[in-house]
Amino acid sequence: MYNFTYDIGTVVHFGKGQIEKLPEAVLQYGKKALLCYGGGSIKKNGIYDAVTQGFSQAGIQWVELSGIDPNPRVTSVAEGAKLCRDNDVEVVVAVGGGSTIDCAKAIACATFYQGDPWDLITQKAPITKALPVLSVLTLSATGSEMDCGGVISNLETNDKIGFGAPMLRPKVSILDPEYTFSVSKYQTAAGTADIISHILEVYFSRETDFYLNDRLCEALLKTAMHFGRIAVEEPQNYVARANLMWTSSLAINDLISYGKGCAWSCHPMEHELSAFFDITHGVGLAILTPAWMEYILSDVTVDKFVEYGVNVFDLRSEGKDRYDVAREAIDATRQVFVEMGIPTRLSEVGIARESLSAMAQKVDLPDAYVPLGPSDVLKIYEMCF
Repeated sequence: MYNFTYDIGTVVHFGKGQIEKLPEAVLQYGKKALLCYGGGSIKKNGIYDAVTQGFSQAGIQWVELSGIDPNPRVTSVAEGAKLCRDNDVEVVVAVGGGSTIDCAKAIACATFYQGDPWDLITQKAPITKALPVLSVLTLSATGSEMDCGGVISNLETNDKIGFGAPMLRPKVSILDPEYTFSVSKYQTAAGTADIISHILEVYFSRETDFYLNDRLCEALLKTAMHFGRIAVEEPQNYVARANLMWTSSLAINDLISYGKGCAWSCHPMEHELSAFFDITHGVGLAILTPAWMEYILSDVTVDKFVEYGVNVFDLRSEGKDRYDVAREAIDATRQVFVEMGIPTRLSEVGIARESLSAMAQKVDLPDAYVPLGPSDVLKIYEMCF
């Protein structure tokens, strides 16, 4: 293992009724808040009332930014930052899934930057200061409730880019599994696929001798695959929702990647799909992942796929050809997504074949588990069509 410092920095209040802890948490940082949320579902399921009533009783003033898109736009970041500056906001509270929390993080740092917020996302300008961010999670997927990064889209340039800084990790996150009961089957499945992909990006690494990291990954993968399928069919199953929610956080809060170098593969490829066509991120990942696995299977990677198949899917390897076991593992991965009802082809989600080359040209992954250039990415896209 390489040297690392362990400091998650997020206080998590997990379980039923933990929303009562939010006002006190906000007051640690100020009395003026920006409340961020998406399309308004939190007003239908009662979460909005729970949050705002708590604010009112605690004397917290707030302004609102609603309508944050599933692939959050830089235009929303600019709007939110202006609201913060105009209203002397002291803390940003995101209520929603990863898109809302990602947008809140970008707003938190853009508030102190007078230029185009896109400069911060593209690293044209450094992130030097940010308002504190708190989150109330309503969708298990990105893990943004406990990590220090996010992803923002720019529709003018067809770009979807990740950004991050330690100061952007949420100070407090409320994780009530009941708040995910109303999530649709489609979004539950897509969120589960995102969780699985986060873990696989770390698990499939050039680094070796990371026994503990890999066993943690395998446990999280088995948990996500098992309870994700249950949650799709039984949306109000608290045990399934709770296990899925906590797995979402642990998958990307740095725990499994501490001390291990990891350059991701599938996420950069998917970012182009959703940048160009605004598709659901987890769905794109579910379509790409099995194809990526098939493309990179070789004498160099086959043993890792065998390890994956044996430890995650309980496949038998004794007396069997390594490639047969590896392919069984890849097929089992694809089957998990199929059983949750996720589309399996890019053509099913509105991707235009004539755009594949333009998207592939924007992806170059020399440091990935298996290095991939634009020509490799194009072949993987074509495998998915």
